Amino acid sequence: MDTNKGKIVYINGPVVKVAEAYDLKMREMVLVGRKQLIGEVISVDNETATIQVYEETTGLMRGEGIISTGRPLSVKLGPGIIKYIFDGIERPLLSMYEAGTAFIPEGIGMITINEEKLWDAEIIVKIGDYLDSGDIYAKVQETSLIEHRLMVPPGISGRVVFAEKSGSYNIEHVLVKLETETGTHELKMYQMWPVRDARPVSRRNPIAKPLITGQRIIDSFFPLAKGGTAAIPGGFGTGKTITQHQLAKWSDADIIVYIGVGERGNEMTEVLEDFPKIIDPKSGKSIMERTVLIANTSNMPVAAREASIYTGITIAEYFRDMGYNIAIMADSTSRWAEALREISGRLEEMPAEEGYPAYLPSRLAQFYERAGDVEALGGRDGSITIIGAVSPAGGDFSEPVTQNTKRVVSTFLALDKSLAYARHYPAINWLKSYSGYITDLSSWYEENIAPDMLELRAKLLRLLQEEEKLMEIVKLVGEDILPDDQRLVLEISRVIKVGYLQQNAYHKNDAHVSLKKQYGMLRVIDRLYDKAYNCVKNGVPISKAKNDELFYKITTMKYNVSEDKLEMFDELINEIDSFYDSLKTMYGREVSRQ
Repeated sequence: MDTNKGKIVYINGPVVKVAEAYDLKMREMVLVGRKQLIGEVISVDNETATIQVYEETTGLMRGEGIISTGRPLSVKLGPGIIKYIFDGIERPLLSMYEAGTAFIPEGIGMITINEEKLWDAEIIVKIGDYLDSGDIYAKVQETSLIEHRLMVPPGISGRVVFAEKSGSYNIEHVLVKLETETGTHELKMYQMWPVRDARPVSRRNPIAKPLITGQRIIDSFFPLAKGGTAAIPGGFGTGKTITQHQLAKWSDADIIVYIGVGERGNEMTEVLEDFPKIIDPKSGKSIMERTVLIANTSNMPVAAREASIYTGITIAEYFRDMGYNIAIMADSTSRWAEALREISGRLEEMPAEEGYPAYLPSRLAQFYERAGDVEALGGRDGSITIIGAVSPAGGDFSEPVTQNTKRVVSTFLALDKSLAYARHYPAINWLKSYSGYITDLSSWYEENIAPDMLELRAKLLRLLQEEEKLMEIVKLVGEDILPDDQRLVLEISRVIKVGYLQQNAYHKNDAHVSLKKQYGMLRVIDRLYDKAYNCVKNGVPISKAKNDELFYKITTMKYNVSEDKLEMFDELINEIDSFYDSLKTMYGREVSRQ
């Protein structure tokens, strides 16, 4: 580590300028001042460097020196990440609490994953083996659910000249030595990686599989894809955090990376307290056994908020390279954008719309571009799905963060205040939301669920769109003025909204719904509409066609039909057919008698 790389001449919050910085490089990590605060060089102009400090700069004084680390801002990647809680630059919060007070102590340094803990490592290579980038040389059972696969870092390859025996070691112990073209390279239980650089992959795979969430409005109407991108925008109280909790709990991702970016302390506390209590439905164990939490609350240094996004995605890429499917929950990217705006203001950069820096769109794109379904180095397939919450002020979707996010994500799940206040959850507005993965996933749905599932989805969406237009008329002149076929659209739409789109997270039969059950529900609602419409078109009045008992039974089928009794949908269809066929026959006889 080098010393005497300049002197502080200017301090403005997290922005520090250094004179006589002859050897500092862009994106280099440095230690600032007497307390050795962690910082990153963000600009270099001749002998003056600007540094972004990731800790509180209170008490920092002009004239204090800078220490260069000689490497970019990097995170340590190895066993000890899963089920732990870190701050924005991968410092373990529990260790920091034990070392200081309830607040993060200044100058604690770049402590990271535990270097003393012993891990049982299974060495799977022997002397003479040739290893390429991404090849696995050892395995560690990190948690009861996750096997940590130790990989040769990118850019390294060579022949094994030393291999340790399987046993218990700390992360600093040398397990394997490779003879490379540039000399001997030691492989330990961890590797360092700069957070702002995407980890290389062999190739990108086309989007072909959905991320199954168990939430009907998502899986059936606006599906997410493994390796895809999604935004969940919504104003205060619309349920962004709860929606992300449901996705973290029920999605079929192998590992969850939850990034709390600039959230209020009470909200982040709720996450930290709730997640360990959530039972993973697939394993019956705590969801923390496959979760990484990165907490950066609104009272933490603003610059670290900006770094937390990159720390989270780098950890996700590391586990993706092992062959896992990762889902990232970023809550919320608006707070990240606000951090960019604050730092940009302190740098006196020319502001763009609403004070955000002009490079906001490109930064958002760079983040979401690191999602994808890939073949990693070493030949394993893995994926990263990014789900970013957006918090537009007042629920205004026209503000810059929402609009620029909308340009780069393929699924847009717009949360609606009026639905949330009406206790309709998830409060996803079916008219403002969309998914760009329908075409990509159509083959999967046809082969694995049913050939007509997406047709049923399109049909019910059209009914909801028609209902929206009819409600404008109803508000003006009332429902009674509408012809019976249009009144039927209103009635069926109520069934769709209450019986299908609304989902109870606390009911055992409704919290998580398989795609097979979702398809069965769609079939029943479609059959109800077709049969009722046919009757209405043949002269049966809507008062007769709408059977309250039958409609109620279909609206509540989400509770009454369990996953092991899906044949009940066929019984409901038979009941619909029987009722409307008899109604049509009976009404036909009445007409003939008249």
